[in-house]
Amino acid sequence: MKTYLRILSYGKEYSGLVPLYFLFVVLSVVFGLLNFGLLIPLLNIIFGSIQDENLLKYQVQPEFNFSIETVKGNFYYFFNSFLKDPNQGKLGALKYVCAIIIASVFFANVFRYLAERILTRIRAGSIRNIRKAIFDNVSQLHLGFFTNEKKGDIMARLTSDVQELEYTVSATLSGMLKDPISIIGYFIFLFYMSAELTFFCLIYFPISSLILAQIVKSLKKQAIDGQNAISNIMSMLDETLSGIKIVNAFNARGYVTDKFDYLNNRYSEVYRSMQNKRDLASPVSEFLGVTLVTGLLLYGGMLVLNKESSLTGVQFIAYIILIVQTLIPVKSMSSSYSTIQRGLVAGERIFELTDAETLIKDSPNAIEIKDFTNQIEFVNVGFAYKGKQVLHDINLKIEKGRTIALVGPSGGGKSTLADLLPRFYDVQEGDIRIDSLSLKECTLHSLRNKMGIVGQEAILFNDTIFNNIAFGKIDASLQDVEAAAKIANAHDFIVQTENGYQTVIGERGSRLSGGQRQRLSIARAVLRNPEILILDEATSALDNESEKLVQEALNKLMKGRTSLVIAHRLTTIQQADEIVVIDKGRIVEQGPHDFLLAKDGLYKKLWGLAEF
Repeated sequence: MKTYLRILSYGKEYSGLVPLYFLFVVLSVVFGLLNFGLLIPLLNIIFGSIQDENLLKYQVQPEFNFSIETVKGNFYYFFNSFLKDPNQGKLGALKYVCAIIIASVFFANVFRYLAERILTRIRAGSIRNIRKAIFDNVSQLHLGFFTNEKKGDIMARLTSDVQELEYTVSATLSGMLKDPISIIGYFIFLFYMSAELTFFCLIYFPISSLILAQIVKSLKKQAIDGQNAISNIMSMLDETLSGIKIVNAFNARGYVTDKFDYLNNRYSEVYRSMQNKRDLASPVSEFLGVTLVTGLLLYGGMLVLNKESSLTGVQFIAYIILIVQTLIPVKSMSSSYSTIQRGLVAGERIFELTDAETLIKDSPNAIEIKDFTNQIEFVNVGFAYKGKQVLHDINLKIEKGRTIALVGPSGGGKSTLADLLPRFYDVQEGDIRIDSLSLKECTLHSLRNKMGIVGQEAILFNDTIFNNIAFGKIDASLQDVEAAAKIANAHDFIVQTENGYQTVIGERGSRLSGGQRQRLSIARAVLRNPEILILDEATSALDNESEKLVQEALNKLMKGRTSLVIAHRLTTIQQADEIVVIDKGRIVEQGPHDFLLAKDGLYKKLWGLAEF
């Protein structure tokens, strides 16, 4: 119930529309019932069973008030007028009844349409709010969360799970408001026609509800399996499409196809089983309904034939037709409840995302960093990932304006050390300080605002070149962007593209070469004008020609800035103020290039293996 109420809470801004929805539903039901009420005089005319003595009391038009008898009295007053008119007679009365039927059907559908419009607005707005809540929370989660979660599963929750909630919102207003109003309206009319027969009908509903409840109950577990299965398919699609080049290069299409077929077949089995149970509700309720109608025909027919009922034959036929119509909202309610069960499962999965808390956040008394004036200091820093110690007792000072290079064997902890500086992760032992202020005491926004990051992989977006360079800086002008591009050696190739700075570069910059993508990434960092620069193997994936252009751009970018450089090619960091050698999570050597070569240690060994 808690999950269900949370789902509905996303539509609370539209709660003022619910009374209007209720009004339109009531009016559509009233005009719909009027159609069936008109069956009796219509059938009387057709079967020639109009009894004049029954119309005598309607020769005077009743005074207006809100009651069924007043409506009925006015209808029969005009009906009687047509019958008594020598120019109209029964044919005129028939035309009169048909005209009212057309009018009532028109208004019933108008109000039904208006109710559906309100329902659509509530549904669309609620789903928009849910998607926003998911995205807002997911986008601010720490990096460790995404290491543990599959991206495809997150995407599935944003798509298929949210779609299930969309059905749930509709089913709620339909199954808990519209259908019950329809059923209540029908039964008021049925009781008005014959209380005895209607009490007989009420035996059906508890039995029907118990049977359908058992079917709906079994849906929840399968709904969980179904949502997990579609999440696995989404993850598989994301991995395959992202790595399609590798799939083709290693002739692994057969492998990924077999894996996808397995996941797809699994989902198909779960979906088929779930739909079979879901679809069972409708024929079961229909069978029970036909059983009810058959029993009613037998019992009511005997009463009518034996003159033991107040209903005439024509009225009994109209009663049966109305009972059949009552079964429609009953079937709709059973379908709505099964939909709500699936929505509850989807809601639980979605709220796992909206409730996920980031481990990296501002402390209650966080301080905004105004200026960086002195140094960054790592003090006895230790860090473990999933119980495995990655960094041990790191002590390092980075003075303002100096370039510090991190080198060492792969897996030694260089990137982890760099990720601690912008607080992508928090240290678990020791502390990192900027101008003697612990990073945990600084606001994340002010800390990261002083940093620029260029990684091995240029992270670009399916947008224009201008927007990629100006990313995160909404007030950037074209002149600012062009100036940054020139420093990054990117301006020349940009102006040669189809639309210059307004050229869309495709997903992840797929329409550009590796060197071009990296230079855009550098231009983005230049525009940010950071005081602290983190370069994580920014040239390792480039060819020699691209590397030269990118390295020139990096040298311009690093000039006068505090830089932390992770180097793959050691030739690019010879001029660093200090080189820190990290092995197995520990600092084993540090000093200038010539000093480390003279030491005859790990750095000299790495230098001997370096590519020139």
